[in-house]
Amino acid sequence: MSEHRSASGSRGPRWWRRLEDAFHRSAIGRGWRRGSDFELLHRAMGFAALGFLTLVPLLIVVAAADPVDRLGFAQWLAEGLGLSSTSRGEVQQLFAPPKQALESTTAFGLATLAVFSLRFGTVLQVGYEKVWELPAGRWHTAWRHLVWFVVLIGYLLLSAHLEPGISRVLVAVVGTVLFFWWSQRLLLGGRISWGALLPGALATGVGLLGLRVFSQLVFSPLIASNAVSYGPVGTVLVVQSWLVGVGYVVFGGALLGRVLYEEYLRMVAWRRKRRRDQAKAAPPAD
Repeated sequence: MSEHRSASGSRGPRWWRRLEDAFHRSAIGRGWRRGSDFELLHRAMGFAALGFLTLVPLLIVVAAADPVDRLGFAQWLAEGLGLSSTSRGEVQQLFAPPKQALESTTAFGLATLAVFSLRFGTVLQVGYEKVWELPAGRWHTAWRHLVWFVVLIGYLLLSAHLEPGISRVLVAVVGTVLFFWWSQRLLLGGRISWGALLPGALATGVGLLGLRVFSQLVFSPLIASNAVSYGPVGTVLVVQSWLVGVGYVVFGGALLGRVLYEEYLRMVAWRRKRRRDQAKAAPPAD
């Protein structure tokens, strides 16, 4: 059978070319190309590295200063990962106890952590701008990063105080959707409508819920086994992998949201065109 070059540049039999071209014209193909151009995995790894180096230390101190329930950041992380009691102990040993975190932190150190943690909002903003192919925000909009970071701390504090059960899962999912819906709107400076951002927020909320289930099945036993094989370093590797997954879901959810919204607009435009064509083809009424 002779080979031909498809529109994408690859060679193959005619049936393969048609299948490949159909894939590239489909919504899945368009989403795949956007993900490749966006360098999703690269951004997720950057998200995880910055989060572990800047955001995690600050959250340890904030959790220790929580006047309601000083469980510490390790407790938050264990809840997010859905860890078993054995793996939970390994994670708690990895981080400083709440009292020690407060006693060893100076005002200068806390201020330094806060300044560098604001970069987290910048990374998220740049990612959202790349998703929607927008120009970079102006320098005087940096106050949005501070507002976003303060709300993030409050959101995590409230999440840590929810009672276990189905209601906690529902509140967490709804709160996550609302938080990332608002985050996109704030960090993008209102340049994208609320309606266009809603699919991305929904995809992010569902994705983080799925990541938690995946963590219970994979990361929880992996932490226990890695702690035996590699010690604390094994636990760090698992936590870092989980943060990569979080970054992948956050940016991937926004990217998927844009694809879904554009496909919705395509469907609406196609239906309107079809109705106009039907109206033109209909015989005039007597």
